[in-house]
Amino acid sequence: MTHRPLDEPLRPVRPHPEALWNRSPEPGEVDPAVLGALLRRHGWQRRGGAAGRYGRWTPPGPGGGGTSLLVPESRAFPDSDDLLGEALLALARSGMPAAREVLVGLAVPSDEIRWWRDTPAGPAGAASWPVEEQLRAAARQMLLAGALATRARAGYYGARHRRAAFAALESVLVGSAAGGRRLTAFVPVTGARPLAVRLHQALYAVREAIDYQRATGGMDAFDGAVEAGASRELTEALINLVRGTEGARIAVEWAPAAGVPETCAAGGEPVEFSPGDLSVLREAGARYLRAEPSVPVRITGTVVRMRRSGPRGEGGVRLRVLAGAEVPHVRLTLDEEDYRIAGQAHLVGLPVRVQGRLESRGGFRRLSGACGVVPVQVDEEERDRLMKSLQENLDYFEEACGGEQLGD
Repeated sequence: MTHRPLDEPLRPVRPHPEALWNRSPEPGEVDPAVLGALLRRHGWQRRGGAAGRYGRWTPPGPGGGGTSLLVPESRAFPDSDDLLGEALLALARSGMPAAREVLVGLAVPSDEIRWWRDTPAGPAGAASWPVEEQLRAAARQMLLAGALATRARAGYYGARHRRAAFAALESVLVGSAAGGRRLTAFVPVTGARPLAVRLHQALYAVREAIDYQRATGGMDAFDGAVEAGASRELTEALINLVRGTEGARIAVEWAPAAGVPETCAAGGEPVEFSPGDLSVLREAGARYLRAEPSVPVRITGTVVRMRRSGPRGEGGVRLRVLAGAEVPHVRLTLDEEDYRIAGQAHLVGLPVRVQGRLESRGGFRRLSGACGVVPVQVDEEERDRLMKSLQENLDYFEEACGGEQLGD
């Protein structure tokens, strides 16, 4: 265990994304037109009001008849701030999901991605644990596929770009799953809008490719869909979303405060998928897996594992990737000389550089034809950290190296 000196200043900690969402918007920050658009989107009904001055809104569902909000149509109305303050307070005190979702959209302008699954409802509308978990897992897979597509275009990503893709999802807030049938994700316009745009385009491209396959029997349209963001990761997410249902739909609704992206259409209908699409989606996923080629790379990484069957000959090495490939770790097999160099570099606290081909089989986690291992110089701070890691695992490395002396 390592201990931080008491006099050492703490590193700044990035605030948790949810802290930003929990801040209630102030009346002066709210555009009445945006509030009205969000109320309409989330099922609230406008039922009269003074024309040109304010509207009276009631919540969705049969239980909302006794609740209403007065929302000014613009800030030209003299009491607009007072009415907005009362409306925001009423929304904050309401326990309805439709009220919370409006507040989320006001707190941080967000594009909303919605999933619906047509599944039998349980007692009193409740869903079994596996049904709700399946919806959440499929939605998470789909968001990850969209984030991957913002990094690069590929039919199959495997382990590539995942760290950056997961980082892109940190600011996304997901609402509660209503009976395992409906789920909403709020994707902030600032920083994460490319994710929503790419997923929107990819879903339509996959839908068109399925329709093309049904009409012609050909799978060629899936190749072109890769440029729009389609991938094996997306087809797997769609399979998990649709499986066990009578059908599923996905819609992307753009933040009213930010408007519609230039490359997308406004007010599009949800993209629908049915159980009849599953076989085509599976075939497309297999096609993407087969078609993605291996990639020539030159990787810089630190040795984290070494193993061979005896004191001589080739051996297996695992590297933590520092540069050269968008994967966290790779496995490779080195001949005796390169294996010795890798062991020496690790013992003196240096990373190594090696070239080879990153194989698509296995998810781009293996480097084939690895050769040309050379140590790489690093600054003293990084070298000290590597040496500390070595000291903690020295016995393991001596055993992995077959008892061979790796020093000079």
